[in-house]
Amino acid sequence: MKLKLQKWGNSKGIRIPNNILKSLNLKTNDKIIISKVPKEKISLEERFLKYKGENLAKEFTWDSPQEKEI
Repeated sequence: MKLKLQKWGNSKGIRIPNNILKSLNLKTNDKIIISKVPKEKISLEERFLKYKGENLAKEFTWDSPQEKEI
């Protein structure tokens, strides 16, 4: 399960939904271990391969330079 740290008063905390606590049947002396999930390192090429959105690139041509471009 992934949860986010959230501001809670002057501190930060993690809220665990009640239905999860009930399904785990946690008692007073039971423990929950929290660990940081390492960020997935992904190359730019892999990002492009995973992209499923619309291709927003427009076709263009390399015209000859004009006015101040010369």
